[in-house]
Amino acid sequence: MTANNVKLPKGYKPTAKEEYMNSRQIEYFRQKLITWRDELVEESRETINNLQAEVRDVGDEAERATRETENSLELRTRDRYRKLINKINKTLVRLDEGDYGYCEETGEEIGLKRLEARPIATLCLDAQERWELRQKQMGDAR
Repeated sequence: MTANNVKLPKGYKPTAKEEYMNSRQIEYFRQKLITWRDELVEESRETINNLQAEVRDVGDEAERATRETENSLELRTRDRYRKLINKINKTLVRLDEGDYGYCEETGEEIGLKRLEARPIATLCLDAQERWELRQKQMGDAR
């Protein structure tokens, strides 16, 4: 990642009054993404530790089945985190390359509200809706 000398004021939040994707906004989203990634990595680490710490010789079959179901859920959650961490890393690359905040399909601004809600968004709302419609149509065709 590129070194960034931007110091954000305490409590800074991007606003529409500023130039879109100025250095403060970029730094704000960089910090938001890194914090989110760090939290996911820590939760994944805790999941692994929980799975490793469990005693495998559980009493009866019902207990064992319950434990296996819980373990399966934890592993699926960990896999979801891994995919999300991957998306966050790709987003950080886009940020460093100057593409962050702009739709991959149209080049339009994604918008601060959308990025605040979903910092890894790569499509503007219109493009996202078109993509979801295509996905639904493909699903209906099957």
